[in-house]
Amino acid sequence: LFFLQESMHAYAANVYTTVVEELMKGKHRKFIAVEQEFFRLWWDAVATDVQKQQVHQLLQEGRLEFVIGGQVMHDEAVTLIDDQILQLTEGHGFLYETFGVRPQFSWHVDPFGASATTPTLFALAGFNAHLISRIDYDLKTDMQKNKKLQFVWRGSPSLSESQEIFTHVMDQYSYCTPSQIPFSNRSGFYWNGFAVFPDPPKDGVYPNMSLPVTDANVGLYAQTMVANIKQRAAWFRTSDVLWPWGCDKQFFNASVQFSNMDLLLDYINEHSAEFGVTVQYATLGDYFQAVYNRNLAWEIRDSQDFLPYSTEPFQAWTGFYTSRSALKGVARRASSLLHAAEAFFTQYVHKQPAGSICKCQALKQLQSLRWAVSEVQHHDGITGTESPKVKDMYMDHLIFGMFNVKKLMASIILDMNNTEKSGEVYSYVYNKDSGRPGAVGSDQYVFVYNPLAWNITTFVVVSVGHPSLSVWDELGHSVPAQVQGSAESPFTYDLYILVSISGLSYRKYSIKPSAGKQSAFIGRSVKYKQKDITRRYQKRRQRLFAVANNCYEVMFDQDTNLMHSITERETNQTVQVTQEFLEYHVNGDVKKGPISDNYLFSPNASAVPVSKAVGLEVVFGSLVTEIRQYFYSNATALEYTYAMYTRMYRVPEGYDGKWLCRRLEQQYSAGPVELNREAVLRTSTNLSTGQLLYTDSNGYQIQKRPFKAYVNNTVARNYYPMVQTAYIEDDSTRLVLLADRAHGVSSQANGQVEVMLHRRLWNNLEWDLNYNLTLNDTSVVRPVFWLILGTKSATKMLYRPSGLALGHRPVVMFGALAGGKPELSRRLQQSPVHRPPVTVPPNLHLQTLSIQGWKYSSNHSEQTRSVHMGKQKQADADFSRVLLRIMHLYEVGEDPVLSQPVVVNLKSLLKGLGSVVLVEERSLTGTWDVSALKRWKWKTAQYPSKGFNNNAESSENYTVTVHPKEIRTFFVYFQDE
Repeated sequence: LFFLQESMHAYAANVYTTVVEELMKGKHRKFIAVEQEFFRLWWDAVATDVQKQQVHQLLQEGRLEFVIGGQVMHDEAVTLIDDQILQLTEGHGFLYETFGVRPQFSWHVDPFGASATTPTLFALAGFNAHLISRIDYDLKTDMQKNKKLQFVWRGSPSLSESQEIFTHVMDQYSYCTPSQIPFSNRSGFYWNGFAVFPDPPKDGVYPNMSLPVTDANVGLYAQTMVANIKQRAAWFRTSDVLWPWGCDKQFFNASVQFSNMDLLLDYINEHSAEFGVTVQYATLGDYFQAVYNRNLAWEIRDSQDFLPYSTEPFQAWTGFYTSRSALKGVARRASSLLHAAEAFFTQYVHKQPAGSICKCQALKQLQSLRWAVSEVQHHDGITGTESPKVKDMYMDHLIFGMFNVKKLMASIILDMNNTEKSGEVYSYVYNKDSGRPGAVGSDQYVFVYNPLAWNITTFVVVSVGHPSLSVWDELGHSVPAQVQGSAESPFTYDLYILVSISGLSYRKYSIKPSAGKQSAFIGRSVKYKQKDITRRYQKRRQRLFAVANNCYEVMFDQDTNLMHSITERETNQTVQVTQEFLEYHVNGDVKKGPISDNYLFSPNASAVPVSKAVGLEVVFGSLVTEIRQYFYSNATALEYTYAMYTRMYRVPEGYDGKWLCRRLEQQYSAGPVELNREAVLRTSTNLSTGQLLYTDSNGYQIQKRPFKAYVNNTVARNYYPMVQTAYIEDDSTRLVLLADRAHGVSSQANGQVEVMLHRRLWNNLEWDLNYNLTLNDTSVVRPVFWLILGTKSATKMLYRPSGLALGHRPVVMFGALAGGKPELSRRLQQSPVHRPPVTVPPNLHLQTLSIQGWKYSSNHSEQTRSVHMGKQKQADADFSRVLLRIMHLYEVGEDPVLSQPVVVNLKSLLKGLGSVVLVEERSLTGTWDVSALKRWKWKTAQYPSKGFNNNAESSENYTVTVHPKEIRTFFVYFQDE
């Protein structure tokens, strides 16, 4: 919070205050505003009634334009599509409710590389054009030379033409005004200079203010500007040149900026015959309208993205895929909890209309977490490219939001069970990176909520104080469970409980002192002798031992304590698989060569193995077998920096365990690592993959990543982001890795996949030191991965729903009985009124079920009228409108069955919440009625006439057909109860 206040004080509030004031002084002046977080802080806490009225006027006149309009300009490499949609919806809801405006152009100028998911996202939100800037330096040079910086992008192979979007790549000058001018050593065209932290200078004189425009120098300024405009014009096909005026932290003193700009623009226009150029203030919409009106035919780009991103041969921006792994983990857990809580609250409001929880207060708690999850998607947030104090702010907002939302969920359970106040349901917020709550005693209730709209069978893990326990469900039936000593603490035990839960439903389990034969199974620990692995490549007869469940047999080498191979039992196919931790050593001294920092990855040489000895312990159990490997730097070391815990699950008869059996769950522990080390886990197989890697794009689609040889920096330039999924394959077999947070991933050799887990860096680059961007991260990180091995067809069916199951694990809350009152115990065992669960077929994902609370009318003319009359200010939050999003998980032609369109009856899908009386289909962020949304259709060689795109499909009788990769958004209204 302090950082936000400091930024508001130093410059952000002044941008909006002075820009609004200056725009009112001249009808010719225009301005674009992007991120809503700072604008909303200004609007709510700083803006006067007069300034608010002026903003309304400027928007109506088209002189102030909101572009993108999300809470932030989100990162494109390491964010999940669900979170991109969340932050975009958050900003768009505010803009539409407050002003009745809907952004139609993107300004994605600063994310480090461009994903192919983003154009689809913006097309679905109703945008007419998309703008990016940071792509590989050599590719940009080539595109500039050949006038190919503009194209129609079909980001999704399945949605193709229906969600294509015109895309503009900024030229080599990117989004800033040129900073060098030949006649002055001050900054180029920044008359307000550079912002000063934490306090603005009292005399208003900022560092490096450009020379004011005078009669004496206006000609020099004009010549410089015109030369730059003409240089840029040669790189584009039309004679309209987009000349961005500004940069990071600019226009905080808009008066001095606009007065000098006016003088310069007037001079150029007065001499336009001589210069061959006319100039005018414009919004981004003005520019794209001018290009659209030229009616040229544009090239089509397919679904290939612009990742990774390099700015020069030794500057590959692939380090941030892993930077601040703990923040990445907490951000994803917060997102997952929010997804669960939104659906849980929506169900509560409709199932318990007379419930005792204050809905307005509950909505505030959800909004607080929406804000925290939205802001961390910023391209200097979840990326780990911020200073420690800003990272701490993100972390504090997330943890505070999670704490309150967990409390809300616990209160809902209490109210839905109609218990007395003497029964306490409490929830535990995870500590920063373990994901494990503290130990609970016996005579506890465990409430487990399934946030997915599928029936699930999985294990939840509860830390307990002693091993003699039994677990029972609501009906008094014994529940399969296993207890074993915790790997993380010698004083606690891990209790694994097998849960089977319907879609968007919860179950209650009681943990009691052991009752003889109904006790939880006890895991039996076998410790093996520590082994020297330095001679592992010597020829020898291998001694192997097996650990198996119904799906896999995993062989371990007794002489090294390392994994040797995995056999997939259904096909009896064996793949050699070895795993080891390695570190890249990197340079931190700019005088000695390229450096690694929060953004960049610049390895000195090949990665080096970290351990010479491996310790092994196997906990054998009837339900869970856990293989614990500890990696020591040498045979005499007492402490380890790296550990790996591999869990294999067995499911008893009568339970549907196909997903559970098919995954090898691995949790890694890495850190604290030494300074200027980058830690990776390398998995090597005998699959013949030709170094071809596949990674997901924002959890939405898959990108093919062939290994590319470069003159310089080949290792770093072959790193890619995995947000959720990466896999390698040969002709018949695929090895899939699913992750609980984003990582950098690469295939540096045939049959290999390596994942970067952790980074700890320091360097002396002046820019990094000035902004405290040295990433001296001393944390221990504990990421979770699921490995799936099998035929292509089998893994194809599994990896998409499994990735979601890993990302949306059940929410576990704990209940204690005060004084163990028997009547309360009976009440907690009664289920609330039974309503049908909410379930969708396995190829669909219920992406959003939420009460947003926005007060805007879904009728556009009504909404603009109420904004004009100032009516919307008085309204209360709207609890009657439910936001529903359904996403098809598969691509066209990916699977003969799962790639088929799916017919969904929304009335029947949601009957557990009540009787649906009205469904309205909306654009992705909810602000457009899809039947009224007509996006610009740009002319291409394939489609030689421009026009409008309208992809509305009617939902007759509440029935909709969801096609491959579609994301369909609806407002749903229920009959009042």
